[in-house]
Amino acid sequence: MEEGKVVEFIEYASGLSGYEKGEAHLFLDRLFIAYGNKGVIEAGAALEKQIVVDMRTKFCDLLWPHIVLFEMKARGEKLADHFQQAKIYWDNTYGNRPKYVILCNFDEFWIYDWNVQREPLDKVPLKQLKERWKALAFLCPEPVKPIFGNNLVEVTEEAADKIAQLYNSLVKRKIDHVKARRFSLQCLVCLFAEDSGMFPDSTLFTSLIEDCLNGQSTYDLFQGLFKQMNNQEVASGGKYKGVKYFNGGIFSTVYPIELNPDELQILKEASVSDWSKVQPSIFGTIFEDSLGKEERHVTGAHYTLLSEIMSVVEPTILRPWRERIEGAKTLKELYQIHDEMGKFIVLDPACGSGNFLYVAYREFRALEIHLLKKIVTEYSVSLHSLHSKIKCNQFYGIDLNPLGIELAKITLAMAKKITIEEFNKFTKIDRLFEVEDPLPFDNLDDNFIQKDALLIPWPLANAIIGNPPYQSKNKMQDEYSPEYVEHLHEVFPEMPGRADYCVYWFRKAHDLLPADGRAGLVGTNTIRETYSRIGGLDYIVSNGGVICDAISTMPWSGSAAVHVSIVNWIKSPTDSVGKKKLRRLLGEKKKGVWEEWELDVIPPTLSADFDVTKALVLKANLEPRFCYQGQTQGHEGFLLTPEERETLVSEEPMAKEITFPFLIAEELIGDQDSLPKRYVIDFQPRETLPDVMRYPKTFKIIQERVLPKMIENAQQETEEFKVTKRKVKARQLHLEKWWLLWRGRGDLMKKIASIDRYVACGQVTKRPIFEFVSSEIHPNAALIAFPLQDDYSYGILQSSFHWAWFKARCSTLTERFRYTTETVFDSYPWPQWGIDIEYHDPSIPEPFSRCVSIAQEIAVAGRDLRKIRNELRLEHNWSLRELYRTLEMPGNNPLRDAHERLDKAVLKAYTYPKSKTYKKTQELKLLFELNQKCGALEKEGKKIFGPGLPTFCEGEEGFTSDDCVHMPSSSP
Repeated sequence: MEEGKVVEFIEYASGLSGYEKGEAHLFLDRLFIAYGNKGVIEAGAALEKQIVVDMRTKFCDLLWPHIVLFEMKARGEKLADHFQQAKIYWDNTYGNRPKYVILCNFDEFWIYDWNVQREPLDKVPLKQLKERWKALAFLCPEPVKPIFGNNLVEVTEEAADKIAQLYNSLVKRKIDHVKARRFSLQCLVCLFAEDSGMFPDSTLFTSLIEDCLNGQSTYDLFQGLFKQMNNQEVASGGKYKGVKYFNGGIFSTVYPIELNPDELQILKEASVSDWSKVQPSIFGTIFEDSLGKEERHVTGAHYTLLSEIMSVVEPTILRPWRERIEGAKTLKELYQIHDEMGKFIVLDPACGSGNFLYVAYREFRALEIHLLKKIVTEYSVSLHSLHSKIKCNQFYGIDLNPLGIELAKITLAMAKKITIEEFNKFTKIDRLFEVEDPLPFDNLDDNFIQKDALLIPWPLANAIIGNPPYQSKNKMQDEYSPEYVEHLHEVFPEMPGRADYCVYWFRKAHDLLPADGRAGLVGTNTIRETYSRIGGLDYIVSNGGVICDAISTMPWSGSAAVHVSIVNWIKSPTDSVGKKKLRRLLGEKKKGVWEEWELDVIPPTLSADFDVTKALVLKANLEPRFCYQGQTQGHEGFLLTPEERETLVSEEPMAKEITFPFLIAEELIGDQDSLPKRYVIDFQPRETLPDVMRYPKTFKIIQERVLPKMIENAQQETEEFKVTKRKVKARQLHLEKWWLLWRGRGDLMKKIASIDRYVACGQVTKRPIFEFVSSEIHPNAALIAFPLQDDYSYGILQSSFHWAWFKARCSTLTERFRYTTETVFDSYPWPQWGIDIEYHDPSIPEPFSRCVSIAQEIAVAGRDLRKIRNELRLEHNWSLRELYRTLEMPGNNPLRDAHERLDKAVLKAYTYPKSKTYKKTQELKLLFELNQKCGALEKEGKKIFGPGLPTFCEGEEGFTSDDCVHMPSSSP
């Protein structure tokens, strides 16, 4: 970036008249050139970019995807008046959402990052751009770190860490946790009050710190201040003269503490920060993250981004009220809306440190100012008659964490001060005095409840928002006591036992909402799948709930490294709800591609695809069964390295009969050779000790490695039974045959033993990768095994039809899909060769003789696909994962061509005897309709074509090849 070009730009821009429509584009193009670009278009930005807002097309002045949005106003315009317009534009950019937004009136740049704070990061006058050019450094073509003058996140990180250091030091000195917590938070309020003008002297608390560093006692001085802050009478003299009543509950109990010099130094350093700039919405999270840490770690703290919180607050609270305000036609209507806003109750039943409530309160107050501006400007009402009606005590929170509850109260107290300043700025247009005083704080002791939200009644609320705790169904027993989990099942008897923990909040929220009440909650992205969906979103939609705004899946910025779904819904709406907004982020990173839709209905799956949640289980898929999860060993003691197995076989040759290569998904998909690196000891079907002890050396291995843990597990289960009273005794029963794998999959292994190869895929996967595996190799539980060895069956499983059904019906792990036999395979309809149109018994081959060529075409396409895969892998030394990543890039690709040939062949089978062309988006519709027809035929007692090679192909050639993943001939 050349300084001279910036100077030239300043001179050029100063000479413009500041006419928005005629000069904005010229201004922006010259600005981009000043920062080293060839121009706006050349940099990749777009002028007058279309943005759809509530189904109406709007135009922002400039959008540079993922970098910046500009909204230009005429010279002299007050930029604060256009905040909401720019914010709405930014909210609706989704897939192109930029990090920064700039409001500009030709003379000043207001720079925002609404991911982290509502206030501008900086306000840069045009005349100062030469000296402060780095505030817009993100406009440079090469990366340059921008420097802002009002980065509230950095201030908050420093401030939160200092208070955490104080708390840590007090606890280290054996001061009671409760006393240390309250004392630290009281110091926090004092620091905020000092810099926010709430004390009569702007150096009051800092002076007390200095006095104590010079020999006086915090035991006396701090105690005196804290008690005065809890006194309803303003001090008329003395050291605390003029200190008002703070209330809020935080000073109702004072624990005097004598700080040591190091702790006083921490407070002195903390007082240097400008506490008026602290971001309450992230302070609590950063503060809690720093607790118990010896050194400063806040730069690694994870906090929920403001933009993510707004994904709940905007559709559940703000948008419905904004629509009412904009739709009001009379002054009476606006007054009525204002009255109702003052009675609107918001609850966060998992409030933590109050970040969702803080944002909701602050944005609700900002919306109130918007309403009052409309009253003043459209109806010439005097500001003297207008007052705020929204109070902190309209906001409620529940949390089990006592620190979180205390932080939430303080967070709302700070919010009151901040929003009152904003309200007073608005009203001072017509007054010389402040209308509202932030003191005393509202006493919120009755608004915040420190209990388990799932086990208590909730305050009645018009809106329920929040981010319930994440815990998968599989880890609930580990995280919570068996007694607690059992009690949860008693309180929610209709909840599926395999539902994730956060689903309980969704269900309870819906039950407790009034008609027309709204909720917006964040959950793991498994809430849209299988048992969690049944317990939560299925229940909501089936009981009057209408999902009006949702994000299907996206990575979360909070401390839990998860992908989440965000769901906003309304219960039993009186009025019809228009188009619903659904979004989905593709990829693992937030800069991935967003997909967005406006739908008439958002289904519980949170998918814009055809809804297949009501697909029927097909009897033909159950018997005989051709889909299994692989073996679960239950203990690492069953596993051997190749060297251990080679030694064992040399000493006990019979061990070859009971030790097998053991393949996991990562090896199949992620290794270049796709081969197993371990062996498993599998004694089945030997079910008696004498049978097992015929292999003494092998038996000794598991006796030493496995048996002690099996005994321990059985004893632990006995102890848990005393609490839960459950009759399940899986561990005791397994102890009777402890030498067998925990889940040996006997039926699967018998079928595999009867064929030469089987189809396998990763149980959890991002990509459609199916492969033949030799029957000498045992599949681990990380694999799904299909004991089918013909190429036709492989072609069906590898097709885009099966993959589409897989994705639509499965559960997920982060952004990866988890194959589940019950939901995916058991309902998947195989080609029916026309019997769904005109029924013919599948066991009679004659009517289907002309279908053999189509089935053979599928088999050939599947073989060709594997051949191309193997050639490409060998040529480039690629794993299957590396190979399939090439499909995520544009360009000619023989693998893509091979998949398309296979899909065309499979389509012929699914549309036989008709010849139809289907779009990719219609695959699910075709499969679902076929599933329903097959279910109806079975209900009539008729047979359908199930998995495997059709009967009319039996005896025909060209359906079975021999390629597969197999062990080298030299393997032990």
